[in-house]
Amino acid sequence: MRFLIIFIFLISKSYSYESIEIKNLIINKDLKKYENITFLDTNNKSINLNDYEGNLILLNFWATWCAPCKEEMPSLDSLLENKYLDKLQIFPINIGNENFEKALKFFDEVGIQNLNLYFDPPVTLAKKFNLRGLPTTILIDKKGFEFARIIGSIDFQNKKFVDWLIEYN
Repeated sequence: MRFLIIFIFLISKSYSYESIEIKNLIINKDLKKYENITFLDTNNKSINLNDYEGNLILLNFWATWCAPCKEEMPSLDSLLENKYLDKLQIFPINIGNENFEKALKFFDEVGIQNLNLYFDPPVTLAKKFNLRGLPTTILIDKKGFEFARIIGSIDFQNKKFVDWLIEYN
């Protein structure tokens, strides 16, 4: 009988993250693996996500004309300051076909201190990730699998969200 209780406790603990209720967060039932995910940094250097395996990755897709993107970006920027998320890599990827100066002005206007700019100039990632709107954030685990996504804006400083994310770090 004790074994059954312990087993049930362990199973419920391992799946407890699925019951988390955070606005706009969708947890995948089936993990998704993507190949050849590349985008550009501000020096037009190609960034390949395969180089970041072993890290928790947030791909945040945004554009300067997106009001909800502007609203959430400061809390995303602050997420990098969390000492319990030391394996976290955040890539805010502009998919609005906007130039560096316009994107940099956007970052300055919203007070971004910690994040770097990234671009998807041919806008291939929107199609690859089947994006339906902006902002959208894709969460990728340490093995390179998408395990969740956020459709729309959220407060990345929400305690429930941060505590849940720390479990993946």
